[in-house]
Amino acid sequence: MNDQPPGFDTPLSGPPPGAYGVPPPASKPRTSLSVALERSRNRLMVTAAMVTLVFTAIGIKLVDATLLSHASEPRQRMAAEIDAPPVNRADIVDRNGNLLATSLATQSLYADPKLISRPDEVAKKLSVALPELDYKELLGKLTGEKRFVWIKRNLTPKQQAAVFRLGLPGVYFEREERRFYPASNLASHIVGFTGVDNNGLSGLEQSMNKRLVNEPNKPLQLSIDLRLQHILKKELTATIQEFSAIGATGIIFDVRNGEVLSMVSLPDFDPHEPPPLNDKAGQDALFNRATLGVYEMGSTFKIFNTAMSLDSGKIKVTDVFDTTHNVSVGRFTIREYHPFHHNLNVAEIFQESSNLGSLHMALTVGVAAQKAFLTKLGLTRPTALELPENGWPLVPNPWREINTMTISFGHGMSVSPMHTVTAAASTINGGVLHPPTLLKRDPAAEVPGEQVIAPQTSAMMRRLFRFVVTDGTAKAANAKGYVVGGKTGTAEKQKGRHYERNSRMSSFLGAFPMHDPRYIVYVLVDEPKGTKKTYGFATGGWVAAPAVGRVVKQIGPLLGVPPVDDASPEVINATYINTAGQTIPPGPPPPPAQSKGSTVASVPPPSGKQR
Repeated sequence: MNDQPPGFDTPLSGPPPGAYGVPPPASKPRTSLSVALERSRNRLMVTAAMVTLVFTAIGIKLVDATLLSHASEPRQRMAAEIDAPPVNRADIVDRNGNLLATSLATQSLYADPKLISRPDEVAKKLSVALPELDYKELLGKLTGEKRFVWIKRNLTPKQQAAVFRLGLPGVYFEREERRFYPASNLASHIVGFTGVDNNGLSGLEQSMNKRLVNEPNKPLQLSIDLRLQHILKKELTATIQEFSAIGATGIIFDVRNGEVLSMVSLPDFDPHEPPPLNDKAGQDALFNRATLGVYEMGSTFKIFNTAMSLDSGKIKVTDVFDTTHNVSVGRFTIREYHPFHHNLNVAEIFQESSNLGSLHMALTVGVAAQKAFLTKLGLTRPTALELPENGWPLVPNPWREINTMTISFGHGMSVSPMHTVTAAASTINGGVLHPPTLLKRDPAAEVPGEQVIAPQTSAMMRRLFRFVVTDGTAKAANAKGYVVGGKTGTAEKQKGRHYERNSRMSSFLGAFPMHDPRYIVYVLVDEPKGTKKTYGFATGGWVAAPAVGRVVKQIGPLLGVPPVDDASPEVINATYINTAGQTIPPGPPPPPAQSKGSTVASVPPPSGKQR
């Protein structure tokens, strides 16, 4: 029977199922193995694709780095960053960026005695490689019960290489930092030094330790100028040698903002190898005479006595005081170093450095007023300087009339040179007391200060400063073109309960230029001896004043102070004063008289004849 529709001669499809006795195909079930194989194949393909992608990216980066990014130039900055040790302590630099202290990576050597089988042999080899080690002491460390012992801290690269070549089991290197001081002794009393663990032990390293550690990437910039430091130290050293002194100190100070531009104390020390404290020489070298030492300043204190007297309104510069009669107090007699045969006014008392005149001026002002004035100048408390070595003044208690007498000429009260310089700056800069600082001030920030004397008093003090150099005890301090002024000081040193007549502190506090003061240069010399050149004298005018003059000549150009004509009207009008206390300079001499209608100068007649 044909089941096809009419009009079709051939079937539309193949034979019906089972037409030839072959059963229809049946789908086989998928096994777990085939499923697992298929998943594994898919994962491998994904992994291969990812690996291919990664290596393609790496290849692209290599091509870029080697062919497209200036491969001929080594990447030094990156290499430096990779090899650079961690910085744990900030650098210290001077005002011009010169390095004063920095930290460098070093290797320290330590051992674990429990891992050393033959300590005697190890100790012997290390003693040969590092001859400074003591064999017996080292052997004692290596045979002890501790698991950690230091052998040597902060090895040099040469020492490290020598130990490394030994290949000793149980001996290891530890990376550390060591502080280095490129200026060495030149700024040792300012910068100070650190201990073996890099903690500050003196100077700014100690007082600014927290700042140096907390901000390791920000250098600490000081007000110190390394060039001025070198000049000041050179001149102090020469003065010590010339006068066979036991020490000296000097300060260069900016009177306008209180910055300390230079500070030297001699003897000094190498901060890499600080001297021991168990001997006199070590103690002397570590002692900062500029800030920690307090001394009776002698006649430089007459600066403050004179400023106090004039500022009180009770005394004028023309007032005259008794300088011919000695003053007896109990069993003591106060007299002049060089007796005067007539009374002196205030200008002459300052010029000639009269003790008796200063005494009577102080008594006129009064005990309470003197104490209050010196306190206002900061002379009864430590300065604000950023050093741990900051001396306390020695002041009388109770403060009686006899104390007022002796303090007026610089005895009976002890202060540091930094006290003296800071207070003196306020007497010539317009009357403003600026706290001293070793840190460079921000030029845009307001300078801290307190008005302590009247501007007109300060103007008179500038004239008196100049008077001492032009006509007084400090002519040797004059530096042509820099209008130097100042005050000498000589004080006998007290040893026990007595003053030693041949043991003195000689000083000079100079300032320049006096018509527009900018800087103070202070020099103090400890126990100078007179020489043939100074006719046996060792006072401030003979010892310290010449040193200040030499310093001024050298630092003036570096500080940008242009030399001027000392006799110019600008200078004379701002600095003139005479022995009568007059501050108006004399006018030019009148021209010679001329005959009426004559244009010919008169000529003296021949000898003995009149016209």
